[in-house]
Amino acid sequence: MTIFAFVARALLAGAIVAAVALIARRSPVAGAVVASLPLVSVLGMIFLWRDTHDPERLASHAGATLWYVIPSLPMFALIPALLRHGISFWASLATGCALTVLLYLATAIIAARFGVTL
Repeated sequence: MTIFAFVARALLAGAIVAAVALIARRSPVAGAVVASLPLVSVLGMIFLWRDTHDPERLASHAGATLWYVIPSLPMFALIPALLRHGISFWASLATGCALTVLLYLATAIIAARFGVTL
């Protein structure tokens, strides 16, 4: 991949994040809807396909994405709960991220016991 392609991809991903933030300022629900769309995942799959044209690699990537989305979901329940109980934003965010990392590790360990390689 050229540096130009990398920068273009980074700018596109950054624009999506910036758009979510702008939309959420006007409407938190609308921002959440846009943020919940798998835009970055879809773009990643498009870029991976363009770069490799490897169906097995893309299938593996998409399957692993599914398994890692599941343990990330509790973060979106924990952070609002902590914020509503007076915990600071940064502490809530750090706790939510730490929970997600722990759940990612647990997911990989449990998946491996069932023969799923992530």
